[in-house]
Amino acid sequence: MDSGQLFPQKKNNSFRVHMKHPIVISDMAKQIYSLLPNNREQPIVIVCIGTDRSTGDSLGPLVGSKLLERGFNQFSVFGTLHEPVHAKNLEETIAMIQSNYDNPFIIGIDACLGRASSVGYMTVAEGPVRPGTAVKKQLPSVGNIHITGIVNVNGFMEMMVLQNTRLSIVMEMADIISRAISRSARWYETNPGWLRSALNKESLLD
Repeated sequence: MDSGQLFPQKKNNSFRVHMKHPIVISDMAKQIYSLLPNNREQPIVIVCIGTDRSTGDSLGPLVGSKLLERGFNQFSVFGTLHEPVHAKNLEETIAMIQSNYDNPFIIGIDACLGRASSVGYMTVAEGPVRPGTAVKKQLPSVGNIHITGIVNVNGFMEMMVLQNTRLSIVMEMADIISRAISRSARWYETNPGWLRSALNKESLLD
């Protein structure tokens, strides 16, 4: 564990998929499900990071809001358009979660910037997300696993780039991620045998 970080740095079991992939929701849901804790009693908390004041940085709050609009109640959700989790309250939010939940398993969700050819890709991976990296901010890492979406191009005037990100990309990503989380949570409750078999076969092929 690095100094000042609440979450261990793991070797990433990482999955990457484009938002236009024909079965993107199902594939993301499988990956999320495969990374959830084996202990069904461990509380799972989703932290959706970002702000509604910037189009590109609103991915997290949009995911949180969409989950609540769906009546999602399997896991706890922090970070919505109405109550965002952002740079100014992130540390406080994480401290509150750690004090109110017994050994929480945290899923960090955030937008990120990348190469032009990577815009539209989403990642589900082990280990924490590092919010603020694109805009050179030092913020605490968040999550036992993380979900990110590349919403625009990095490299120059990142704050301006986030402000001028296309809303359609962010909205579509938020819809995909929220639906994938909802599906994985349903599977987590029911633990279907066909899914366990499918994941076992996929692991044998890796």
